[in-house]
Amino acid sequence: MKPEYHADRLVESLSSDTQSSASSDTIVLAFERQAALTPDKVAIQFGEKCLTYRDLDRDSTRLALVLRRYVRTRDTLVAIYFDRSLEMVSTMLAVLKAGAAYLPIDATNPQDRIDFLLADASPSLILTHEARIRSLPVTAIPIVSVDGKREMISCAEDALPRARPADLAYVIYTSGSTGKPKGVMVTHHNVVRLLGATAPWFGFNSDDVWTLFHSPAFDFSVWEIWGCLLTGGRLVVVTHEVTRSPPDFYQLLEKERVTVLNQTPAAFHQVIQVEALGAARNLSLRYVIFGGEALNFAALRPWFDLHGDARPRLVNMYGITETTVHVTYRPVSAGDARGENRSLIGVPIPDLKIYLLDDHQKPVSVGEIGEIYVGGAGVARGYLNRAELSAERFLPDPFSAWEGSRMYRSGDLARSLDNGDIEYLGRGDRQVKIRGFRIELGEIEAALAEHAGVRQSVVMARRDGAVEQRLVAYYVPDPERPTGEAELRTFLRTKLPEHMIPYAYVALAALPLTVNGKIDREALPAPGSRTPSRPVDARSTTAQEQTVLEIWRKTLNLENIGLDDNFFDLGGTSILLLTAHTGLQGRLRRTIPMTKLFEFATVRSLARYLQEGEANTLPLSAARDQAQKQRAAFAQRRQRQSGNIT
Repeated sequence: MKPEYHADRLVESLSSDTQSSASSDTIVLAFERQAALTPDKVAIQFGEKCLTYRDLDRDSTRLALVLRRYVRTRDTLVAIYFDRSLEMVSTMLAVLKAGAAYLPIDATNPQDRIDFLLADASPSLILTHEARIRSLPVTAIPIVSVDGKREMISCAEDALPRARPADLAYVIYTSGSTGKPKGVMVTHHNVVRLLGATAPWFGFNSDDVWTLFHSPAFDFSVWEIWGCLLTGGRLVVVTHEVTRSPPDFYQLLEKERVTVLNQTPAAFHQVIQVEALGAARNLSLRYVIFGGEALNFAALRPWFDLHGDARPRLVNMYGITETTVHVTYRPVSAGDARGENRSLIGVPIPDLKIYLLDDHQKPVSVGEIGEIYVGGAGVARGYLNRAELSAERFLPDPFSAWEGSRMYRSGDLARSLDNGDIEYLGRGDRQVKIRGFRIELGEIEAALAEHAGVRQSVVMARRDGAVEQRLVAYYVPDPERPTGEAELRTFLRTKLPEHMIPYAYVALAALPLTVNGKIDREALPAPGSRTPSRPVDARSTTAQEQTVLEIWRKTLNLENIGLDDNFFDLGGTSILLLTAHTGLQGRLRRTIPMTKLFEFATVRSLARYLQEGEANTLPLSAARDQAQKQRAAFAQRRQRQSGNIT
C-alpha cells in the first residue's frame, strides 16, 4: 500500500463533527462519554488486576472529590509519584476531574532530579502510595497517599468543577541546555485535538489493546494513555522490569493480544531481535507507531520479511513535547526498508503546519535545508516559570490568518521533497535523542562541572559501530584530585536520570580546540580500551565466572572486564544483553530468566546466581519442547476461533 503524502487531501478526510467536538472537549468529558458507551469493558489492566470503565470513572471521581480541598484555582499542579500501577493512571484522571493538571514524576529518578522538579514546579500537592512516601524528599508540599482515599467520600456530594479546553492538563519536563530542565505546559485542547485530527488515519476503537510501555514523565505516555482510554481500548500497564526484558515484553504482546504498539526505534529493534532468536510470532498487532527519535527504515527489513507491510501497518511519527507528542504521519512500507536510506517523517497532522525556515525565518525552497517550526492547534502554552525562554521558542506565527497564532521553533533541521514528504536531518544545536529521550548535552556537562575533580568537560553522542547512539563524557581532571570513571558515574547517578548517564568517560590533559578557540568536537577520540575494576586472575575464577566472562567479552567486544564491572557501565545495552542472554543459555544448555541478567549485572553476581540457581531451571531442550507445545496449542485455538476446526 502506497503511503499518502499530501496533507491537503488528508485534511479533507476530517469530518466537521470531529473538528467541532475536539475544539470543545476536555480529556475528562471525552473519557466520561466513552465510559458511558462501554461501562463494562476493561479499561486498565496491570498483571491480574483490572478496572472497567465504570470502575475507573467511579474511583477517579471519588479521589477527585477528596482533592477539591487542595485545588483552589485553575491550572493548579498536582504531582503524581507512583510506580507503574492501576492507581497511577486512575490518579492522573482524578487530578483532571478535580480541575487540576498533573505533573508526572518518574519514581526511578535520582533524588536531586526529584528535588529540582518539586522546587521548580511547586505543586500544591503530591499524590503517591503509602509505600512511596519515605522515598520523597523532605518538603513543605502536602503529601497524600491515595491508598483507601476513594472510599472516604460519596460520589453524591458536591459536583466537581469542570476544566475548560484551554486549561492545563499536564506539565512534562524535558532536558535543558543550561543544565536546568524545563516544564512544558500542555492543555486539554492540545491533547483532545491530537486524537481527533489523527482519527481518520488510525480508527482506534474499543477492540484495541494498547500497552503503557513508556515512563509517565515521557510524553509518548500521553498518546498511550489517552489514545487508549478516549477510544474505548484496553490499556495494559507494563512493569518497569518487563520493559527492560525484550523476551518478556514480547511474551506480553502475544498473551494480551496487543493491537496498538508505540515504540521508539531503539526499543522496537529489541522486538525484532527477539523474533530473530525464535519467538513464536503469534502477534495481533494492527499498528506499530514510532516516535521519539529518527527511524532508520533499513533496520526494519527483518520485520517486513516476516510480517509484510499490510498488517500491522508501521507508521513513523515525528514529534515534540512542545507540540503535543506527534507532529507528522508517515506510513512505512517494505519498499522503504529495501531502498530508502533517508529518515522520512511524512506530512503534518491536518491541524498543524510545518514551516521550514532559514536563519531569517523566511521559507526555504523545496530541497533546501531549513529549521522546523511548527504552528497550529498542538502548540503548547509555553514553559512553566520560564517566560524569557518561552518568548524565544514560542513565537507569533506570521504565516497564519488567525490572530494570536503561535509557532514553536524546534531546533530540528529538515527539507521538503517534491512529493510533499519531509526528510528529517537531525538537530541544529547540541540536543540529541537517545532511546526516545530528548537530551540536552549541556545539562550533563553542567552536572559534571559540579564535581570537584572536574576542571572541564564536554559530552557527545557517538555510535562508533553500535546500533544506537551512546553518550561519552570527556573531561579534564583536577591534578590535585584525581577522578576516575567509577566515581564520576556514581556522582552523576545522584544528579541525573539513568538515560542521561554516559556509558564511557575519557580523561584528557586538555580539550582539543579549533583555530577559533572553540572545542573541536570532531577531534575528540573514540573511547579506547579500558582498565577493569580489578584485574582477573584466571587461576582464581570459577567455571561459571569464566563462562560469563567469555560471553561478555564476545558480546561487548572488550577484553578487559573485571568480575565486579557492571554490564551497562561497560557500554552494554538491552540489545547487547539479549545477545549475552542467548549465548549463556546456549552454552549452559538451560533456561535463564532475562530479568536475572538485569538483577545480577556483574560477572561475579551473575556467576553466583547461575551456580546457586542451577537446580531450579529447566534444561534448554525441555524449555524448547514446552514452548513448541504452547505455540502449537495457541495456533490450534486460533484455528478454532476462525472456524477452521469443528
